[in-house]
Amino acid sequence: MSASLLHQGADVVPLTRNGLVADAVEADGFITRGESSLGVVRGKVYGSLPKKVEPFDYVILATQPPEVEDAAEQHAGHLREGGAMVVLQNGLCELRVADRIGAHRVIGAVVAWGASMIEPGVFERTSAGGFTVGRLDGTVDPVLADLALHLEAVGPTETTQNLLGARWSKLAINCAISALGTVAGDRLGVLMRRRFVRRLALEVMSEVTAVAHAEGIALEKVSGTLDLDWLELTEAERKAKLGSAGLLAKHSLLLAVGTRYRRLRSSMLRAIERGRPPAVDFLNGEVVARGERHGMATPINAALQREVHAIAAGKRRSSMETLERIFRETR
Repeated sequence: MSASLLHQGADVVPLTRNGLVADAVEADGFITRGESSLGVVRGKVYGSLPKKVEPFDYVILATQPPEVEDAAEQHAGHLREGGAMVVLQNGLCELRVADRIGAHRVIGAVVAWGASMIEPGVFERTSAGGFTVGRLDGTVDPVLADLALHLEAVGPTETTQNLLGARWSKLAINCAISALGTVAGDRLGVLMRRRFVRRLALEVMSEVTAVAHAEGIALEKVSGTLDLDWLELTEAERKAKLGSAGLLAKHSLLLAVGTRYRRLRSSMLRAIERGRPPAVDFLNGEVVARGERHGMATPINAALQREVHAIAAGKRRSSMETLERIFRETR
């Protein structure tokens, strides 16, 4: 994001706690690869804010979810009057940040593209896409519209009056893709070629959709096309012994998604590999907790939450065999 914004002439001050990244960018610039690569973009990354810095129009929060609330609180004082914190994290982090700094200072940005840092200073975009941005109260004001214009440097950006509907739909996708990818230890293309993985994904998303409905959320289509209400398994589809036309269509859609985003890799898996806590409690755990408030069982999300924690603690290892075991145990 920093490279794309700098490339378009925006005044950006990127912060990192990773000194290797700062040193690499200082020496060689941002090296970008993959989808719509910008090549090398010259810039600077800071370990801390310069002493003399003007207030910012936006503070873009690009941490992992477990760190977002503290990051927001720490940097809220650097926003100009009327400025906004931009929440990129998956989950329902806008609500958490709003509790810390006030909802009027929060904008959510639902991310519809993927990227990985291959090595310090080298960034590979693994899929195309842009953002859906909105406020918790549904207003579309000049600050939100201005942000959307800036984010076009990264990818197509649209505004929404139903941020939570868009966020819950993305949460359903993330609960499936990120958790399954962490447990199996592989990219999305490999995962979606397995029928039992697609079935688990459908069950995960169905649980999330059911909890969202209980919360009174009107779900938005993901990227304008992926309809979570349609993907939710019906009672007949859950019990079908030989499959059905509806199940075939849903499996086919997930196979197509896996092909399109085949290089996508779980950010939770990357966090574990770097010794950081995974965000599973902000994804699958959020669904489990909210489901319990409504007296709703979410057994597949709960099983994946437990397994991700076990992997992070070194008690299990990521593998397709581990995921197959979860499938058997949850039948």
